Amino acid sequence: MSIKDDVNYVKKELSGDEKVLESAFKLETLYKKHKFKLWGVAAALVLFFGGKSIQETMHEAQLEKANEAFLVLQEKPTDKEAFKVLEANNPALLELFFYAQAVKNHDSKTLDKLSSSKNTVIADVSQYTAGVLAKKPVDSTLYREMALFEEAYVAIKAGDAKIAKAKLELIDERSPLAVISNFLKHSMVKAN
Repeated sequence: MSIKDDVNYVKKELSGDEKVLESAFKLETLYKKHKFKLWGVAAALVLFFGGKSIQETMHEAQLEKANEAFLVLQEKPTDKEAFKVLEANNPALLELFFYAQAVKNHDSKTLDKLSSSKNTVIADVSQYTAGVLAKKPVDSTLYREMALFEEAYVAIKAGDAKIAKAKLELIDERSPLAVISNFLKHSMVKAN
């Protein structure tokens, strides 16, 4: 290598180092200018994710308490302390407990109360079960096909084959009730 090449090499190296120093100074200037904003954003992120983590932990603990109370109530339905814990920590699970007890005891009054629940699943199931206990067909979202089947059965008992057939036609062919529905349709045709 010649001296000229060495000088050019040194110039390039110095130029590169200069650029690194220049970038560092720009970064330092930028940091000094926006230091409070950067620390504020960092603190906000730490608080947000920390708060979210704490909130999830508290929610998990609350659900754990509710589940333990539910298990106690299943063993001993009269336990007032477990009832209070479940009521405070998970009212939807308490409604499920009431539903299970009402079905077990054939308690249509409790089912009627639960049919106006804010929880649409509990309300629908309670209304349907109350209808079954009262031997009256009831519209149901979850048990739609069972409700149609019961309406058809009531119509058959009343001797109205036309309404019964119309109700049975509404049952989907992929439904587990399709086989029984088809059997009833065919038996009505043979009977008429």
